[in-house]
Amino acid sequence: MGKPTFDIVSEGSIITPRGFSAGGLHCGLKKTDRNDLGAIRCEVPATAAAVYTTNLFQAAPLKVTRESLVDGRLQAVVVNSGNANACTGQQGEEDAYAMRASAARELGVAESDVAVASTGVIGELLKMDAVHAGIQALPEQINSGRDGAEAFSQAILTTDLVKKEACVSLVIDGITVHIAGAAKGSGMIHPNMATMLAFMTCDAAVEQASLQRLLKQATDVTFNMITVDGDTSTNDMLVAMASGLAGNKELNAEHPDWEAFAEAFTYVCRVLAQNIAGDGEGATKLVEVSVSGAVSDLSARAIAKTVIGSSLVKSAMFGADANWGRIIAAVGRAGEPVNPETVDIRLGDIVVLRDSSPVAFDEEEALAYLRGDTVRIVVDLHNGDGVATAWGCDLTYDYVRINAAYRT
Repeated sequence: MGKPTFDIVSEGSIITPRGFSAGGLHCGLKKTDRNDLGAIRCEVPATAAAVYTTNLFQAAPLKVTRESLVDGRLQAVVVNSGNANACTGQQGEEDAYAMRASAARELGVAESDVAVASTGVIGELLKMDAVHAGIQALPEQINSGRDGAEAFSQAILTTDLVKKEACVSLVIDGITVHIAGAAKGSGMIHPNMATMLAFMTCDAAVEQASLQRLLKQATDVTFNMITVDGDTSTNDMLVAMASGLAGNKELNAEHPDWEAFAEAFTYVCRVLAQNIAGDGEGATKLVEVSVSGAVSDLSARAIAKTVIGSSLVKSAMFGADANWGRIIAAVGRAGEPVNPETVDIRLGDIVVLRDSSPVAFDEEEALAYLRGDTVRIVVDLHNGDGVATAWGCDLTYDYVRINAAYRT
């Protein structure tokens, strides 16, 4: 892989791209005093795209956001945490529409240009008095400074321990443009579209259809390649907005800088996805599974996600146990073509299997490696050119503790 065509903006955030501001506050949906309501606003109606959960039980905010995005434009996103507004029937839908209307009024934008997102407990009605009061107070909190971005990033978290942000810059048509993202996710993580909640902003001018295709393509190799616990949420949503205020010629696949833009966009998605995987509920380490030599990239993806999603593999990673048998068993049950005689497995640089036969290795060296905060499992099938990488985390006692009492 050559040198990236973009630069990482270390202090960048969701409001770094031109035209965006954000903010957040505590309105009373959470039992703690952590922020639980936030919004992103663009100075102009932005070109927008989104992907959503494939769970058949989809939360009310997704219906509202889909409706707003019919014309491929958005100017604001309002988000609450602490309550998913999922499986809440007709009242839940009315509440989601009421959130949209209230946000549009207070932020001074068209109602049809507002997306709504929620995350938290399923099956409980929103405290709409608190929501409306919070939205009324939001305009004073929204700004284009670092504190606004910080407040928004905190407002979307549930069981997350850390915020997830990424920002890059690159040159398009001789103009510096920015791409940024913020996300939340820690448990109920096994996306098959996007992830939990993630929001991306950029100031480049981008054709809407091209942005939608890029969002889906980037999702397939980033957000769709992470898992914490194998559960796909009712509320997963990834929304991208492009203000166009950088002043470049509109980007599409024919633009000479399109590949560079796509690379930078995908990088932001990848960082957010990795951060979610590493912040899995109760996790002590990020686990990466790289598969090569598969019959196709799709096959490699299926195998990588099977390995990263295995409870036995995840438990072995928690115990720093170099039990490669759990890895090879997951490879074999992935339902993809594999030659049982040609598989190699490494833990970092430590070879534990070659041509499907055990290789003597230093157990103490392996133990020291697996005790680190990042573990890389490498599987080479020697069966084709397909490659993929998936990310997850270990399975710990704390995961059970957190989810045994999630509602209480």
